[in-house]
Amino acid sequence: MNIDTGKVTLVGAGPGDPELLTIKALKAIQAADVLLVDDLVSDEIVKYAPPGARVVYVGKRGGCKSTPQAFIEKLMVMAAREGGNVVRLKGGDPFIFGRGGEEVEHLREAGIHVEIVSGITSGLAAVTALGVPLTHREHAHGVVFVTGHAHSDAQGPDWQVLARAVRDARLTLVIYMGVSGAQRIQNELLSALPGSTPVAIVQHASLPGQRHAITTLAQLYETIVREQLASPSVIVIGNVVSAAASASSSTAKSLAA
Repeated sequence: MNIDTGKVTLVGAGPGDPELLTIKALKAIQAADVLLVDDLVSDEIVKYAPPGARVVYVGKRGGCKSTPQAFIEKLMVMAAREGGNVVRLKGGDPFIFGRGGEEVEHLREAGIHVEIVSGITSGLAAVTALGVPLTHREHAHGVVFVTGHAHSDAQGPDWQVLARAVRDARLTLVIYMGVSGAQRIQNELLSALPGSTPVAIVQHASLPGQRHAITTLAQLYETIVREQLASPSVIVIGNVVSAAASASSSTAKSLAA
């Protein structure tokens, strides 16, 4: 049973571009008393918070010093029990690799009312920025979102099984947090996918500093090193990426003409 407290809203801030916020997300931010902000949320989005709101940065990024998850959950409960309208502002979507599920469970167990506002996930924004679909009637009958960074106590994805599924079911594979493990991911995916499989790596999707590279699975790790692509990046693998490769080739030809 919920006790008489404030509430917590888990808000997806999208991939970074403020114009990709939903109206519902914007309204939630503007009504916040306390804003707990993830590391990947842009300053332009935080500026929508009301002047009197308390903003607390609780960054979490792979490979960097992060705020412990237990501490973030404790902050949310404390702020809600003080009667505040608490917004947990997360990059992308709260329920796609955003630990939103863990936080909802903890808050409900504590008797806190929770609402969730969806956001555009970076895996979608990354390919959209390149003009590429995730699904296509001729090239991809579905899409798989997977993390390349497993929880310390959990076994990571079985890349060889995923490779066979991508090949046999004609799927697009979207990998979050996969740059640091790109060499191993590449080697294991090559067990079932041809080296010529198109790949896109997109860093800082939707932001002014966005960078990307179009390559093949056989050249994935080499491309990341050569182009100095780093986290946060999304890796997209599948035939739909060939559209981006064709567009890049056409642009290069027109510039050379």
